[in-house]
Amino acid sequence: MRRLFGTDGIRGVANQFPMTAEIAVRLGQAVAHHFRHRAGRRRTRILVGKDTRLSGYFFESALAAGLTSMGADVLFLGPLPTPGISFMTTSLRADAGIVISASHNPYQDNGIKIFGADGFKLPDEVELELESMILAGDPRSGADIEQGGNPLTALLDAERIGRARRYEDSAGRYVVFMKSAFPKDMTLDGLKIVVDCANGAAYKVAPLALEELGAEIVMLGNQPNGTNINRDCGSLHPRFAAAKVIETGADLGITLDGDADRVILIDEKGQLVDGDHIMALCGPALKAQGALPHDTVVATVMSNIGLEIALRRHGISLTRTQVGDRYVVGELRRSGATFGGEQSGHLIFLDHVSTGDGMVAALQVLSIMQRTGKPLSELCKVMESFPQTLLNLNVRDKPDLNTLKEVKVAIEDAEGVLGQQGRVLVRYSGTEAKVRVMVEGVDSKMTDTCARQIADAIERAIGV
Repeated sequence: MRRLFGTDGIRGVANQFPMTAEIAVRLGQAVAHHFRHRAGRRRTRILVGKDTRLSGYFFESALAAGLTSMGADVLFLGPLPTPGISFMTTSLRADAGIVISASHNPYQDNGIKIFGADGFKLPDEVELELESMILAGDPRSGADIEQGGNPLTALLDAERIGRARRYEDSAGRYVVFMKSAFPKDMTLDGLKIVVDCANGAAYKVAPLALEELGAEIVMLGNQPNGTNINRDCGSLHPRFAAAKVIETGADLGITLDGDADRVILIDEKGQLVDGDHIMALCGPALKAQGALPHDTVVATVMSNIGLEIALRRHGISLTRTQVGDRYVVGELRRSGATFGGEQSGHLIFLDHVSTGDGMVAALQVLSIMQRTGKPLSELCKVMESFPQTLLNLNVRDKPDLNTLKEVKVAIEDAEGVLGQQGRVLVRYSGTEAKVRVMVEGVDSKMTDTCARQIADAIERAIGV
């Protein structure tokens, strides 16, 4: 059983296990050891970027201490979106890129995730290898590697220690990359766009890219102070941006989360446009351009059945994976498809990026608006959502749900009520101590009732 890595790296409350300086140092050592041996050379180059959380400073230093102590050279990128760090890893030909971010979580949390040299998140087996090194023994014990000891005990001689320095042009390079994802024969001239960066990692690069493409920008969430990331702003709280779209007469609202790997859009009427609707309008557009291999879009089990119906009308099939953008990416790579995402706003355009990128997704939608001359509200009519009730519940632990008799019965009862006209999905969060309940059907009152009954059973069994 994993003790450190979840579905999106290591994550938790800053300064509490596993998000401690000690774990970060040892993770840095493990990463340097792994990539040095895989590359087969004495030195490696590792990038380290972060979002705007206060705790990012000490994690940045702790990781650098571990990395350099094992011979890696470190380039600090500073605050940069997660997809920007993925891009920079490949652009600078680095051996790996490390992201310090807890994405959409509150500022008290932080996380660490790792990209390989190809810009993709590390596979499970590599994360487990790193975890075993981190948790195996004390690096001061002098265990013999040849006798099966911990490789992190082999501390290097002074002359082989790595260096760390700041890389000053990461934001500029990423802005150029983002603009390259927008058609070269188009501009955003004449468009007014509300941009809410959630006081997170995109607070500089997102407005800069849009302005350089010609848009008029109305900014929100661009005053990070270390503790206000995701607080009453961004894609978690888009109602403020929606109000600003109406107030200013904007053509579009773009709301990002703390590390800008996902996006929720807002149409000119102030209505929210989630990842499912973005896939529903981008899928047919890509097919028309001959850029949708196998006529397939990849989404997760959380995506609304309305997406499946909308795509089918255009001769496009929907493949579903378990929840998590890494699983969407994995299926894209396995199947040869190039586009997919999550209802939550992780959108992956593999022709441009190797991970979810909120700004690249927004730019794809903007290109469709400019090409068709239609407002976003009109484009979104391509999909009609079925009623879907989503509940997030705090839990004290995560036992197998099938072992909780009352919960199992509540789920079976709900499935009986919904019949063939709905779905029930109950799963634990991979990054938080929460269980998520999703009920989908043709009637919102029915989905609300079923979801609440399941939630009540869960709260009685394992609620906080």
